[in-house]
Amino acid sequence: GGSAGRPEIGGDGAGLVDLGAEVDHSDRGGEVTYHGPGQLVGYPIINLLRHGGGPLKYVRTLERTLIATLSEFGVKAESEDRPTGVWIGERKIASIGVKVNRGITTHGFALNVDPDLTYFDHIIACGMPDVATTSMSRELGHHVSVDDAIAAFMPHFGRMFGFELSQVEPTSVQSTLIDTPLPE
Repeated sequence: GGSAGRPEIGGDGAGLVDLGAEVDHSDRGGEVTYHGPGQLVGYPIINLLRHGGGPLKYVRTLERTLIATLSEFGVKAESEDRPTGVWIGERKIASIGVKVNRGITTHGFALNVDPDLTYFDHIIACGMPDVATTSMSRELGHHVSVDDAIAAFMPHFGRMFGFELSQVEPTSVQSTLIDTPLPE
């Protein structure tokens, strides 16, 4: 957040509350951001000690993964020589905020696929007051679904991080977690 631990939400944040948004504090890196419908939000949990590389390499790999995903749709994005995240010119299309504790990553990224961008008018996104936020749909001039973005993202994430990924339903994950005994 902003000064003295207060998030930079613009004014007193009343505009966000009026819109029905909730403000949550987080222990991840980065400043305030928005998560909501129309975004592809990913919170990978990776053991960097086993995977290799530190936090900076991890963040840069996330950026490259998102750039490769956007290229599938004909959107040319970049992160080189820019603040953390993914950019199209001066417009930010994806934010990254991570925490690494004992080599394990938490939190992650948000790619703006087709969100209501007016929510960003009520925050100082990533602590940068003059940054415009954009989305895939705005850049392309037509609706892009989060499901389509997920389908493009997964193979790039797997290739960049060396994982084999499969998509499962949340109920399947929940039952697996319940039925799997914890290691001793």
